[in-house]
Amino acid sequence: MSNIVLARIDDRLIHGQVMTAWVQYTGGNEIVIADDKVANDPFLSAVITGAVPKHLKAEAMTLEKAADYLKKEKDNEDKKFIVLAKGPEAYESLIEKGVDITEINLGGMGSKQERSKLYKKIMAQNVHVYIQVVPNMEKVELEKAL
Repeated sequence: MSNIVLARIDDRLIHGQVMTAWVQYTGGNEIVIADDKVANDPFLSAVITGAVPKHLKAEAMTLEKAADYLKKEKDNEDKKFIVLAKGPEAYESLIEKGVDITEINLGGMGSKQERSKLYKKIMAQNVHVYIQVVPNMEKVELEKAL
């Protein structure tokens, strides 16, 4: 049983919509931003994690560190992780490193043509990928949209 309550692709990472709607909907209590660039830029990291409500823990981590951390904490029932990344590449890497991700939510992101191959590769590993901007909107199955 995974304690990742939401794995989301959003090129804006954290913004009001994610914070309010998804945190309430999922009951997430810790945010892991899986992004090498953000994790390696203290200013960018501070700006992004600073947008998180005070009662939530949030940290930007490199893909390597995020994978290690999520695997180490996977049986910790007190943690309900919301994992955020800017693109499918991050999730491909986390899955390859052994993180238990069963579904990926696609939020706001510029559609890049070369990504569809990557989504198909991820879906081939029994990962449910769907588009849903906010919880009260209908889910759109990505395979229908590709």
